Amino acid sequence: MKTIVITGASRGIGRALTERFLQNGDFVIGTSTSGVTPIEHDRSLMLQLDLSDPKSIEACTKSIIDSGKKVDILINNAGIWSGIEDDAIIHVELLRKVLEVNLFGTVDFTERLVPVMNDGGHIVSISSRMGSIELVPKMYLDCPDYKISKAALNMVTRILAARLADKITVSSVHPGWVKTDMGGSDADLEPAEAADDIFILANSAVESGQFWFKGEKFPW
Repeated sequence: MKTIVITGASRGIGRALTERFLQNGDFVIGTSTSGVTPIEHDRSLMLQLDLSDPKSIEACTKSIIDSGKKVDILINNAGIWSGIEDDAIIHVELLRKVLEVNLFGTVDFTERLVPVMNDGGHIVSISSRMGSIELVPKMYLDCPDYKISKAALNMVTRILAARLADKITVSSVHPGWVKTDMGGSDADLEPAEAADDIFILANSAVESGQFWFKGEKFPW
């Protein structure tokens, strides 16, 4: 039985991932901003985490460490966007808010948990095709704050992979266009479909420091 940590586990992809790992017989430590989840299971623990609040990050990671469990898989799933779609202007105040969660908070949370991860573990960060620098010229120039945050998160993957080589695998993954609060109802995939692909990746011995989509390398 592996111990899995999933941020943003109360809904969308995070909830679907929690259900998938529980089905597999794993122990899941999930987080949400409220600290509650619709999932109740004797192999799950839900903790409060606000990635924009350093004190919340400290308290949450302390609870995980104090549980005495060594983490096998960390999935950085929680993220936000500004809600502004049709605007290529970079609004600095909105960018700060998005980066606080999607980058600074996620990095802080990850760094605090690395020391209690098992060798052979896997850090998976949910990125997006919007974070692909190669693909940006081919897309509408909308959601700039979200795109910047995910491109930066991809760089974190590369840096951690180099630092943790031969100890912990580090991956970014594009989950696809998923029917979530952020993705909307017109999206292609149900959360469970995206969760299945991420579950396979998280449990696979893949090359560290790569960006993935459905088991194939995705353009940076």
